[in-house]
Amino acid sequence: MSDTMADIEKDQISAADVVAFLKANPQFLQKNPEAVDFLVPPKSADKNVKDFQSFMIDRLKKDKERVVTTARELIDNARFNMNNQQRIQNVVLRILEARNFEEFIHTITMDMATMLDTDICVLVVESSGFDIPHINTPGVRVVPPGTIDKWMAGKSAILQSGISGIEVIYGGAFTLVQSQALLRVDISMNTPPAILAFGSRDPEMFEDGQATDQIAFLARVVERVFRAWLDIPHHS
Repeated sequence: MSDTMADIEKDQISAADVVAFLKANPQFLQKNPEAVDFLVPPKSADKNVKDFQSFMIDRLKKDKERVVTTARELIDNARFNMNNQQRIQNVVLRILEARNFEEFIHTITMDMATMLDTDICVLVVESSGFDIPHINTPGVRVVPPGTIDKWMAGKSAILQSGISGIEVIYGGAFTLVQSQALLRVDISMNTPPAILAFGSRDPEMFEDGQATDQIAFLARVVERVFRAWLDIPHHS
């Protein structure tokens, strides 16, 4: 027998070695439950075997609970996304049905909050008051030039949780707001920037990391309808 084969046989772990290790480390399976997957229990029905089988059954139950919980979360998320998509679609239809500019603004600042199940929705425009016609329409809040660029810091959407509402955005309702979504609205190159602000009393309704594709789509719709009502060319 070669020296290599002799070394391999010498290094092989025996059953006695495994038993000795487990005796010296009684919490090994508890700390490494995945090791149970590699074990086949004996057919004998003595107490030790029953205890071992109970351990494996408990492990399977916990695995099942984790799978069921994960499945429920996936189903709940799918339903939530479908529900949100339906709400966004309904809001878009309502916006397109507006018969005049004032009704369009009313839809954004009043109807939209109810339809999207949030507490408040505000259109904030960065302006001196003379850049956009009808800027003083109720429901539109005006902030000084440079404010929105400072808030958004180059981002098109900001979602924040566990916050205190901003009075200049939400007015008297600012104390209610504990989470918010701010969406930049660029009506045209020749008009000042604006944002759609959604505020909620639920501190976790809007959170950083949530998908923004649907509400971003809504912001793009608002931009285009704005241009149509104010008769602003798309390229200007």
